[in-house]
Amino acid sequence: MALEGDINMQNCRNIDFKNHSDGRGDLVAIEHPKDLPFEIKRVYYIYNVNAETPRGFHSHKDLEQVLLAVNGEIKIRLKTPNEEEIVQLSDPSKGLYVGPMVWREMFDFSDHAVLLVLASHEYDENDYLRNYDDYEKEYAKVYKREVK
Repeated sequence: MALEGDINMQNCRNIDFKNHSDGRGDLVAIEHPKDLPFEIKRVYYIYNVNAETPRGFHSHKDLEQVLLAVNGEIKIRLKTPNEEEIVQLSDPSKGLYVGPMVWREMFDFSDHAVLLVLASHEYDENDYLRNYDDYEKEYAKVYKREVK
């Protein structure tokens, strides 16, 4: 399992946000374009997830996202037809950038975990690929290569 900082996968990378820490606590500010590769058009968060309940199981055709565990720990499985990595998010000053055409699954939410998602576009159901076989076909078209 890759930990924050070691991801080596197409269209994915970690982003370290500046943590302003003093005796009063911690503060992380996120600004575009200094900290993010896209302008934020949508923000949402996922919480109260049972540890045995996985989420996600989709890819996006165009959407870019940054995922942050603002509380607790969450594992993210990232897949393309040719590679797979599992990343654990647990530091609220580290974001996981997930670009287009990467399958994602979120699982093993710890108690009180909160997953914050910053997105480059508003919600658009037509941008989702929710069936893995359809995702593989679209991936092959986009990248003009055969899927293993």
